[in-house]
Amino acid sequence: MRIIAGRLRGRRLEAPTGDATRPTSDRARQALFDMLMHAPWAEGRLRDAHVLDVFAGTGALGLEALSRGAARATFMENNRPALAVLRVNIAACKAEDLCRVIAADVRKPPRGTPARFVFLDPPYGQALVPTAVASLTAAGWIAPDALIIAEIGAEDALPTEAPLLADRNFGAGRICIWTLS
Repeated sequence: MRIIAGRLRGRRLEAPTGDATRPTSDRARQALFDMLMHAPWAEGRLRDAHVLDVFAGTGALGLEALSRGAARATFMENNRPALAVLRVNIAACKAEDLCRVIAADVRKPPRGTPARFVFLDPPYGQALVPTAVASLTAAGWIAPDALIIAEIGAEDALPTEAPLLADRNFGAGRICIWTLS
C-alpha cells in the first residue's frame, strides 16, 4: 500500500497484521481522490482543508488528502494495533505537525473542530456510519458544508437518506459521498 499522488506520492504505508483492519485499496483510493479533485461538487475544496479520518486504520485516506493539498488531518481510531501503525505511517510521511491522532470510539467522540471532509471506513456490515455521523455532528466535528465519504460493504444498506453525490462499487466495498446540507 502506498500514497497514490501528490507531494507524498510513492510513500509506503504499513498495515496491521490480522483482519481487524481493512485498508482501502490503492485502486479505490485513486478513484475516490480523482472524484474529490475533479468532480464539480468537490473541485478545489480539498486545498487547505481540515480532514477527519474516522475508523482511520492505517490513515491512508487522511494521508492521501494531506498529500493532495489538505492543510491538516485528524485521525480517530480505537484499535490499539491500528493506532500503532497509524502513528508509524504519519511519521514515515513526516506529517506529524499536520496530524492529530485521537484514540477514541467514534460513537462517543470528544468535542472537535469542524472538518470539511469526513472519511468513514468502518467494519463492513455493522451499519456504523449513521451513528458515527450523528455523534460526530453533535460533537462539532462536521462542518455545515462538509463532504461525507463513507466506504461500506457492497451489500450494505445506504448509510444516509440524503441524495448521494457519488456511489461507486470497488470489489467488496462501496464508496458513497454526500453532504449534510
